[in-house]
Amino acid sequence: MVFSDKTIQCADCKTNFTFTAGEQEFYNTKGFTNEPKRCPECRRANKARRSDSGSSNSYSQRY
Repeated sequence: MVFSDKTIQCADCKTNFTFTAGEQEFYNTKGFTNEPKRCPECRRANKARRSDSGSSNSYSQRY
């Protein structure tokens, strides 16, 4: 399968970012079928928010 760079608009900040051919190949080898919805900066911010809030809501602490 041949991949080429794609320009995608971020769902959060609405800026355009490039989903490179290399990233597409990586997603394909991991079996991911969806393209990213967020730019790398928003993905990092979202991951940081989840890890900060997730520490107090973990399954082991609730049960």
